[in-house]
Amino acid sequence: MQEKATAACTSCHEARIIVQQRLSKAAWGKEVDKMTKWGAEVDANDRDALIDYFSANFSPDQPAYVAPMSAGQGQNSRAH
Repeated sequence: MQEKATAACTSCHEARIIVQQRLSKAAWGKEVDKMTKWGAEVDANDRDALIDYFSANFSPDQPAYVAPMSAGQGQNSRAH
């Protein structure tokens, strides 16, 4: 399902948009339906499995997303 989620979602936005959210299964259902209406290509046969994938991996009980630090960020960097 990860490949199908990537194909359906990242053609319009970064994966970070997904992993930042921690939604319930019902909320993921609404989100998938909304995105499908907005043009995300989700096969109707994959809808429930996709919602299961999102709710298993990006639910409220999962740890919060922590953005990776980019080069130049951190305690040793200083603005010049």
